[in-house]
Amino acid sequence: MSGERIASPARRRLLLSGGALVVSFSLRPILAAGQGSQGTKARQKKESPLPGSLKKQPLLDGWIRIGADGSITVFTGKAELGQGIKTALIQVAAEELVVKPARITLVTADTERTPNEGYTAGSHSMQDSGTAIRNAAAQVRAILVALAAKRFAVPAANLQLGDGIIRAADARTVGYGDLVRGEELHVEATPASPLRDPKTHAVMGKSMPRVDIPAKLTGGLAYVQDLRLPGMLHARVARPPSAGATLKQLRAEDVEQMAGVIKLVRDGNFIGVIAQREYEAVMAARALAAGAQWNELTRLPPMMDLFREMQASPSEDHVILDRGTASGSSPGTRSLAASYRRPYQMHASIGPSCAVAQCIDGKYTVWTHSQGVYPLRKALAEMLGVPKENVRCIHAEGAGCYGHNGADDVAADAALLARAMPGRPVRVQWMREDEHAWEPYGPPMICSVKASLDAGGNIEEWQFEVWSNSHSSRPGAAGDLLAATQLAQPFTPTPPKPLPLPEGGGDRNAIPLYTLPNARVVYHFLPRMPLRVSALRGLGAYCNVFAIESFMDELAGAAGIDPVVFRLRHMSDARARDVIRLAAGKFGWNHWRRRPGRGRGFAFARYKNLAAYAAMAFEVEVVRDSGLVRVVRAVAATDSGEAVNPDGIRNQIEGGILQSSSWTIAEEVNFDRTRVTSRDWGTYPILRFPQMPDSVEIHIIDRPGQPFLGTGEAAQGPAAAAIANAVADATGVRFRDLPLSPERVRAALET
Repeated sequence: MSGERIASPARRRLLLSGGALVVSFSLRPILAAGQGSQGTKARQKKESPLPGSLKKQPLLDGWIRIGADGSITVFTGKAELGQGIKTALIQVAAEELVVKPARITLVTADTERTPNEGYTAGSHSMQDSGTAIRNAAAQVRAILVALAAKRFAVPAANLQLGDGIIRAADARTVGYGDLVRGEELHVEATPASPLRDPKTHAVMGKSMPRVDIPAKLTGGLAYVQDLRLPGMLHARVARPPSAGATLKQLRAEDVEQMAGVIKLVRDGNFIGVIAQREYEAVMAARALAAGAQWNELTRLPPMMDLFREMQASPSEDHVILDRGTASGSSPGTRSLAASYRRPYQMHASIGPSCAVAQCIDGKYTVWTHSQGVYPLRKALAEMLGVPKENVRCIHAEGAGCYGHNGADDVAADAALLARAMPGRPVRVQWMREDEHAWEPYGPPMICSVKASLDAGGNIEEWQFEVWSNSHSSRPGAAGDLLAATQLAQPFTPTPPKPLPLPEGGGDRNAIPLYTLPNARVVYHFLPRMPLRVSALRGLGAYCNVFAIESFMDELAGAAGIDPVVFRLRHMSDARARDVIRLAAGKFGWNHWRRRPGRGRGFAFARYKNLAAYAAMAFEVEVVRDSGLVRVVRAVAATDSGEAVNPDGIRNQIEGGILQSSSWTIAEEVNFDRTRVTSRDWGTYPILRFPQMPDSVEIHIIDRPGQPFLGTGEAAQGPAAAAIANAVADATGVRFRDLPLSPERVRAALET
C-alpha cells in the first residue's frame, strides 16, 4: 500500500493515562479534556449532526479497538446477511486507517460488544454503519498521527502512513500498537473527519473477494445452523396445525420413553421436546404432533376473495402526495387506468431458521440470525421475565433471508427450551414445514393507478392508490415472537402501524421519481390481515415499482413513444437519466431484433427515492404451449454513490434480479379457510436452475466522494416490471397480477 502524508487534525480531545491504548466498546459516558459527553453532544448539535450511526453511538470506542500488538478490531451493529457487508466495512476501515484489509478483524451485531444499530434492514448498512466506521477510522487515524508527531517532535504533515506504520522523514518509524503502548485513549466523534481523498484510495473502490464466502464454499463453520457447542442438546417444537388453534388433548407418555428424549416442555399451546441428538428430537416431535389434538378455526377468507376483501376492509387513509391541481380534460387528452396485485409471498429461506440458546445462572446467551439483535434481546427479556442485561444476543449468519423470517421466532423457541435445561446449550432447528407455515409473509398489495396524456404524449395527471398491511412486525416486544403468543399466559402482538415516510412500508416508492406536475398518491393502510406478515426484502417498493413501471410502459404504448424515451422525457434527475441511458445502451435497446416468443422490457426506480438508482432492460422468452416465462438476458445499471466494493454491488444487483425473478414468475402463498397449504417446495415453487438467465450484466456508475447509497434492495421492483413489460412485448397480453406463473400465462394466452 502506498504511503500517505497526513495533515494535523483540526480538532481532537485526548485523555492519556497508563496502560495500553484501547479504543474499545463502552456504553458509559466518558470525560475527555475535562468536558462531559453531554456538553460535547450539545455543542455538536449546534454545529452539525454526526454522520451515520455515530449519532446513535458518538464514542469512537464503540467502533474501533487498537491493541498494543497492533491488532485492529472494528465493531458494527449491522449483521452479515449474505449482502457482503463484512467485506465492504473492512474495506472502509482499512482505507481510512491506511492498513491492509487482512489486518482488520470485524465484529458484527453482538449486544455485549457492538453498537446498537437497530435492524439490519432497508439497505442502510453502508449509509449508517459504513459512514460511521469511515468517519471513526479517519478520526482515529488523525489522533494516531498527532501522537506520533508529538513523539517525534515533528509536524504531523511531515509524517507518512503505510499498513499501520507511521514514518518520519528521517526514517524513524512507529507502529500503531507501539505508539499507544502505555496510553489509554477515549475520544468522542466530531462532525468533521479528515477523510482520505478518493484519488488516493487503495482499498475502497476496488473489488475485493468476499470474506464470508470461503467457509460457505468449503463446508466450514459459516451459518448458525453449523454451530456446535460442548454439551449441546437438540430440540424441536410441535407447532399447531394452524394459527389460532388451541391444544385440546396431548398424549405424551410414549414420547417421554423414546430413545434420547431428555425432557418435554409444555406451556399452553407451546410444546417442545429436548433430546440428546437431532434425529431423536425430530422423531419425538413427530410423535408429539401425532398425539396432539387441536381445535382449529375456520377464519381465513376464500383465497379467490382476498383482494376484494382487502379493498372492502376498514383502512387508515394517508395522502402522501398532493401536487398541483386537476386540470380537467384538455383537447386530445387520453386517460388510462389499471390495477396491479401482488399475493402473499415467502422469504422461503433455503436453510430453515435455527438458533442456539444457553441459560447459566439466570443469564441467557442466544446465537441467532436475527436482523436485529438488540430489539430481539428486549423481546426475549420480556418473554422470559428477566432484565434485558441478562440476555445476550450474538449474530451468526443464517442460510438465507432478507427481511423478517423465522429467525427471531426460533430464537424464542431456543430460549424457552434452554430455560428448562439450565447450563446446557439447546439447539432448535425448524423443519421445512415450520418455515413455510409459520414465518411472517410479505403482505399482498393492490395498486390502482390512473393517468392522462396530453396531445403531445406527456403525462398531465397521475393518481395512485395502494392498499397494504404493515410491512413490519419485527420483534421489539415479546408479543412479536411466535412462541410468546402460544404460551399459557400469552403475550399480545404489537398492533400494526404504518412505517413513516420518507422510507415508508406499504407506501415505499409509491411516489414516482418522475416529473409529474399534477399528482396524488394515497396509501390505504390496512391494520388487520388474515395471515401474519412482516418485512420481505424491499417492502412495498417491489409492488409499487412493479405497478408504476408497468403503467409507464402502458402509457408509452398509448402515446406511441419508445418506453425508454418516454421515461427520459419525464425524468429531470440527472443521475436517474444516467442509469437509464447506460442500461439501455448496454442492452442495445435501439438495435434489438425481435424473435418469435421473445420480448424486451425496461424499468427504472430509485429505491425509496433516496437510496441507489437502478435501471434494467430484460429480454424474456415465453413458451406459449406451457406458459413458461424465462428471463434470457438481463442488463442493469446502478448508481450507489461511492462504490466501496464494486463486485459486492454487482452481487447485490444480480442477486436481487434473480430473487425478484422468482417472486415475479413463480411465488405465491396458498391457503384454505383454515390454514396455509404452501408447506414445501412442491406447493411453493421457486425458480429452478434451468430457469436462470443465460446472462446477467451489471454496470456501475461510481461516484467517488458522494455518500454511500443502499444497494441491497434496489433491484427487486425494477426487475419485476422489466419482466412484466417484456412478457407484454412478447405476447401482446398485459399481465397485472403476480406471479406470472405458467398456469396464469397459459390461460391468458389461450383466451
